[in-house]
Parts: sequence; structure tokens; C-alpha cells
Amino acid sequence: MQDVQALPDARQVPVQRVGIKDLHLPIRVLQRDGHTQPVTATIALSVDLSSHDKGTHMSRFVELLEEWREQAWSARAIERLLADARRRLEAHSAHVNVRFQFFLDKDSPVTGQRSAMPYACRFTGSLTTAGVDLVTGVEVPMTTLCPCSKEISTVGAHSQRSWLRVKVRPVPGASLWLEDLITDLETHGSCEVYPLLKRPDEKYVTERAYHNPKFVEDVLRDAVVALRQLPDIAWFAAECEAAESIHAHNAFAFQQETLRSSTETATFHQNGVATPAVAKNVAAP
Repeated sequence: MQDVQALPDARQVPVQRVGIKDLHLPIRVLQRDGHTQPVTATIALSVDLSSHDKGTHMSRFVELLEEWREQAWSARAIERLLADARRRLEAHSAHVNVRFQFFLDKDSPVTGQRSAMPYACRFTGSLTTAGVDLVTGVEVPMTTLCPCSKEISTVGAHSQRSWLRVKVRPVPGASLWLEDLITDLETHGSCEVYPLLKRPDEKYVTERAYHNPKFVEDVLRDAVVALRQLPDIAWFAAECEAAESIHAHNAFAFQQETLRSSTETATFHQNGVATPAVAKNVAAP
């Protein structure tokens, strides 16, 4: 059978990224305790394509990812996957984006009822001739209560469901765990969100939010101050978004900062696993 995609292309246009996206796959994410958590991931995997190749081998992406289903996904695993993709597809660069729900057990604030809380997380990685770049992303839900509403109202104040979304790039030699990042960030709202609340718990979270009003700007600034103090982060991007309960729009605040140089020879870590790499002039994703 003729392999049409292997035929030469006369247009001489190299393609920066070509591959697959929205592939749903069960994988195992490495936890801080050394165990793995099974999750269902949505994955995009791509490579570059030279100007003389008509097409890439799409089936090889799926074959590669199927072989990685039982791996403990971490920075070292992601870098190996990217290196494998470059080798199999005969490419110079490879890129992966892995999105999944990561669960932590959480106790309700008064009755101590334990239940599983999901957090949207993401691993993003690129491997080129310049080196490897790895970024971790987490989305933490929270409650925020409007300071203006509390100030001007005789009774009550409007609150909203909000999300603090943070992406971080670790510094050389650092160890970064999803569990630590999530638990640090979710304290910056008016009150945390819990998957299970009994009546005493509901009373607590309602009053906690009322006595701790915050704008999206307040949440963002608190998160920025906290992220600046973490020695293991070279760069971050943070956004707080509130689904306004009395408006037809959402409110948001955003900031990104480079805390330490990323133009040096680096050992990036993700989920506590070291990854030797060279990162040069890495742009914010």
C-alpha cells in the first residue's frame, strides 16, 4: 500500500506543530506519598514537520500514549514521552498538554466529614533542541464575598463562586507537588469550597465568607504575594475569576511574573522528580 503521507511536498513549508488533541486516556499521576492516582486525562501531543514531508504519522501518537498508560506521570516521565515522540516521528520538537481532575480528600470544617474534592490540573511540556520546558497548572475553586455589597447593605452581602487559576514553572533543583500548590492557593478566597457540608459546616462557611470579604483583586494580590515567597518557582501566571451572582458578566484579575532567570542550564522538577534539561530563553506559555 502506498504511504501517501510519506511523499515529498513541493510547497516547502515547515509546520511548527502537527499531531492529535482531545485524546481521552486513563493515566496515573504521581503523588507526594509515592503512590499514583488514576485519572482520566485529555491529551494533546504534537511534533514539528519538515518542509519536505507531506504529513506526519498520526497513529504513532496514539500508539505511544497507549504504551504510557501505566507509567507514573511526572516531569521525568513527560520528558521521556516527549523524547520518545521526537524519535518515533523523526522530529526536532515535541509538545504535550495533559489536562485531568486531581482528587484530594478534604474534611468539612466543623463536622470533619471526609470526601473527595476535584481540582482541574494541567501538565504542559515542550522538548526542543534548546531543551525542555515544563509548566504545572492548577485551578482552585473558592467562595468570594463582595466587600462593597457588605459595606452598603443593611442585611447580607452577595457572594460568588470564584476560581484561582495558577501556572508555575519550577526553578532548577526544585520539587513541586500538586497537593502543596493546591492547599496553599485555596486559602486566599473568602472561604474554601468543600464537597460535603452538614448544617454546622454550612453555618461556618457562610459566616467565614461574610467576615472575610474579598474582591478578585484581593484574591489575586494575596496569591501573588504568596507565590513570590516560594523559592521553588521561577515564573508564574495567576488569574482570579468570579462568576458574579448579581451581574450578567464575570469579574477577573490577572498577573504574571518572572521571579528568577530561566535562561540558565536548569534541572526542572515536576511532582518531585528531577529532569535534567537546558532551558534557554523560554517564553511564558
